Amino acid sequence: MPAQTFDAWLIERLTAHGVYKGAADDSHGRGVIAALKAFQVKRHLAVTGKADTATVLALRTIDSDPVTPPSEPVWLREARRFMGLKEIAGAASNPTIIGWAKALGGWIAGYFNNDDIPWCGLFMAHIMGETLPDELLPANPLSAKAWATFGRRLNVPSIGCVLVFSREGGGHVGLYVGETMTAYRVLGGNQSNSVSLTWIDKERLVEGGMRWPSTVTPPLAIRVMLQPDGSPLSQNEA
Repeated sequence: MPAQTFDAWLIERLTAHGVYKGAADDSHGRGVIAALKAFQVKRHLAVTGKADTATVLALRTIDSDPVTPPSEPVWLREARRFMGLKEIAGAASNPTIIGWAKALGGWIAGYFNNDDIPWCGLFMAHIMGETLPDELLPANPLSAKAWATFGRRLNVPSIGCVLVFSREGGGHVGLYVGETMTAYRVLGGNQSNSVSLTWIDKERLVEGGMRWPSTVTPPLAIRVMLQPDGSPLSQNEA
C-alpha cells in the first residue's frame, strides 16, 4: 500500500481539527492555506498559512475541541491484558497460547500443538472471539493474511483496528495503537515471540489490510500520531 503523502496527511488533520471542509484529497490549494491560518489562529501560533514545524506538531495532537480522543475498543483492552506473555522455547509450550487453540476447537485444536508455530493469527482470533462472540472470524484464523478479509475495510486507521502485513515467508497481523509518518505502532502476538508493542514499516501493509469488525459501529477516522522513540522497525514476526 503506498505511503500517505504529506499533503494528504495535512488535509486529514486539518479536517479532524474542524478547520478544513474541502475534499479529502492531497491537493494543497487555497482552501488548505486558509485552513492552516485558521488553525494557527486557534492555537495562537504565527499565522503564516504554511505547515511549519510548530503547526505540524500541533496538528499531530488530538484535543477535545472539536476532536475527542477515541476510546480503546474492548478487543484492544483484552489484548493489553496479555502484554509480556511469551512462548516457551523448545518442546514445551505456553499453556495459555495452547489454550486459545483448544478453545477455538476443530482442526485448529489438533493442529496447533506447539507455540513454535506462528501464533499472531491465533492471538487475534482469541481476542476477537472472546470479546465479539457474534463476529465472523476468517475460515483459517491462523493465517495472518486471511485477516485481510475480516470485517470491513478501513481507508484511515483508528485505534484498535486490525492491520495485516506481509513478511518474508508469510504475513503478520496485529492491532493499531498509533503511527509516525513512516511506521505503525502495533500491538500483537508473536512479536519477538511475545505479546508486545513494535514498530512496523507502513510499506509492509497489504492491500486492503486495514480492517474493523463488522458487528461494531464504524470508527471515527482519527489517526493517533506518535513521536518516534528510537526503537528499530520489526523485521520478522515469526
